[in-house]
Amino acid sequence: MTMVNLAEVILLKFAPYKVKKMAQEVYYPDYLQLDKILNAQEPESDKAGVEAHDEMLFIIIHQAYELWFKQILYEVGSVADIMMANTLNDNSPDLQKIVHRLERVCVILDLAVKQIDILDTMTPLDFLDFRDLLRPASGFQSVQFKVLEARLGLRMDERHGKKYYLSQLRPEHVKQIEDVEQLPSLLDLVNAWLERMPYMDAQYWNDFNGDVNEKDHPFWKQMRELYEQGLVEGEKQNIDLFDDQFFTDGREDQRLSAKANRSALFIMLYRDHPKFHLPFRLLDGLLEVDNQLATWRSKHINMVHRMIGKRVGTGGSTGKDYLKGAMNKHYVFKEIADLTTFLIDRRRLPELDNKLVTDLGY
Repeated sequence: MTMVNLAEVILLKFAPYKVKKMAQEVYYPDYLQLDKILNAQEPESDKAGVEAHDEMLFIIIHQAYELWFKQILYEVGSVADIMMANTLNDNSPDLQKIVHRLERVCVILDLAVKQIDILDTMTPLDFLDFRDLLRPASGFQSVQFKVLEARLGLRMDERHGKKYYLSQLRPEHVKQIEDVEQLPSLLDLVNAWLERMPYMDAQYWNDFNGDVNEKDHPFWKQMRELYEQGLVEGEKQNIDLFDDQFFTDGREDQRLSAKANRSALFIMLYRDHPKFHLPFRLLDGLLEVDNQLATWRSKHINMVHRMIGKRVGTGGSTGKDYLKGAMNKHYVFKEIADLTTFLIDRRRLPELDNKLVTDLGY
């Protein structure tokens, strides 16, 4: 092929892309729809003709929150879609995608926590310049945040101050949240994923035919004995918690099955094995989501106390006290966090069969 023919081939190959680019030229302000975004701030103080310089900051901060909530919902929704597939291959790119997107959610939530520092540059007197103009609007009415909590796994009956919660939202928004609750939550999907773990099957355990009670499984029998031996004075009652967590279903407020709890603890205990690296990061990512949400709520509580003291919120809540109650009650993945109660040090871990060790490698 001559140099002339080669040049013609190259031009023909890339010509469609050149034409497409010229026909669909993208302009930065149009692509980001900046006319809509940058003109979406309409301070109530301007409408009322009063001076309230910090209301613009207040609006932009909360609009930024809503944009980040939208992104978090996008990430959590994609994770749920992957986990709702008929099969999730733990040794495939899918699990990596789940872990990566959960870690992104945690970074965004960390930013949400730090964003409160910007709002804290507003003093209580600055806030009073426009606060009464906002009633009865309140951040409590953030539908996206409530939808996010529902997607993660917080159910309506578990919400702090449910009666007040329902009274502050429009009926269509309550229905929107109830509709989301009909979908499998991330917590539900994690439970189903954990229940599939095959490493307690008879093929990995000598003299175990799979027909005995799980409490008599050679691993869990030994694990229970080792755990009980390690309990110090004041912890002896924890052996009852062990039995409840890993061998009992139908407990009050239980969201993870006993089988899922056993799988999660097994992953935590043997996380150093290659095949458990990503599963452990997934579980740790869920705990970090809860941690970041709790940190955000805690910082929010301190900010509210600083701004309005013991006064009620603009939406009529008890302010700081309500937020504190929600922070304590709205942990979604608390059962996974509870599993650290039952960890034992690596030196005392039951030794695994060579076949299982091999299958936990790559």
